[in-house]
Amino acid sequence: MADVVAEQVPEQKEVPTREVNGEADDKEEPEPVGEATKKKRKKKKKSNKSVATGGDAEADEVAEVTEVTKQLEKQAIEDKEKDEDGDEDGNDGEGAAGKKKKKKKKKGPKSQTDPPSVPIGELYPNGAFPYGQECEYPTIKDGRSAVWRMSIEERRALDRANEEMWNDFRQAAEAHRQVRKHVRSFMKPGMTMIEICERLEDCSRKLIKESGLDAGLAFPTGCSLNHCAAHYTPNAGDTTVLQYDDVCKIDFGTHINGRIIDCAFTVTFNPKYDKLLEAVRDATNTGIKNAGIDVRLCDVGEAIQEVMESYEVELDGKTYQVKPIRNLNGHSIGQYRIHAGKTVPIVKGGEATRMEEGEVYAIETFGSTGKGVVHDDMECSHYMKNFDIGHVPISSRRCSGQSQSPSHDASPRQRAHRGSAWCAVNPGSWDLSRSHHWAGSPCSSTAPY
Repeated sequence: MADVVAEQVPEQKEVPTREVNGEADDKEEPEPVGEATKKKRKKKKKSNKSVATGGDAEADEVAEVTEVTKQLEKQAIEDKEKDEDGDEDGNDGEGAAGKKKKKKKKKGPKSQTDPPSVPIGELYPNGAFPYGQECEYPTIKDGRSAVWRMSIEERRALDRANEEMWNDFRQAAEAHRQVRKHVRSFMKPGMTMIEICERLEDCSRKLIKESGLDAGLAFPTGCSLNHCAAHYTPNAGDTTVLQYDDVCKIDFGTHINGRIIDCAFTVTFNPKYDKLLEAVRDATNTGIKNAGIDVRLCDVGEAIQEVMESYEVELDGKTYQVKPIRNLNGHSIGQYRIHAGKTVPIVKGGEATRMEEGEVYAIETFGSTGKGVVHDDMECSHYMKNFDIGHVPISSRRCSGQSQSPSHDASPRQRAHRGSAWCAVNPGSWDLSRSHHWAGSPCSSTAPY
């Protein structure tokens, strides 16, 4: 035991020697605790300067960044004051910095709003509008293809010569595409047909940037319901309301420099009509694929009928074959002329007239669960000036007719003013259709079954 005590005594004597050599023994022993305490104190001192690092080098860097930021903010305030006061004096360095800032703030290309309101021309400022889907020329029954009518160089030269015309079509088509996308998003049961048409036409006017004969709507908006297949537009005072079980055909057009886009789509809310919509969509795509240079119009109609009649629809427990409406057709389109003379049947047995190079067509298909034929019905809402007749014997009628020609040309017009829609024919010229100067197009209805 004596040996153990003797060994422990010198260990106890080492403690005061450490206290004598170091005045701050409490701070430095143990050493790790002392260093941590010093770092904490440094952090407390630097917390007022918003510094979150523990090293001196990092603190200096943060201080420099803070100082530079303050200088930039001060300089921005000075530049702003100079712009507001209209003061053009100042240092060259500050002016150069201001110019650099303005370059950084350059706006990128415009994007479409929701709901759409930016004109298509502003979305594509370079004037190159998007291409639609392109189909290969069909092979004719004798094995020939229209694609080999001329050499590659000749085709390229012809495309370049007509590029401006095709670009007008593309611009009008892009406006039509965005409008119909918007219409699908807001249409719902309970809306009046007038409200639907006015919202559609308002959006279409904005996107096409309506400007007299240079750009605008091609014809009144059609919104035919159920057994009415085409040419129904609500006149002033019409209170028709869209219902859940309705089948609504929206048909509207846009144009740039008279290059008309005529396109329609069907809106339903009840899924029982899905097969009917699928049949018509498939038949339309078939007609487009079969159209081409030197193709006979009757062959296009035969292909459409074959596809459409291959579909069946079940309604209320009864099955119906989808039939094409044989007395409704597609048609050729001219500049400022919606019906240019040729018709595209949707059943076999039509005319053997051939499509020609450079012509434009609207391939229109009408599917029905009824008898497959329509007749004139309801009141007339569409009027169109006769393109080939230029003389009206009665002066009052001549005046009323000619007053429409400069601004409306031969495109279809609406019968009466409806909100923001135009009034194409004044009250004194209702009987112009009897003199064959103006032609009326009443609603085309089909028998239900």
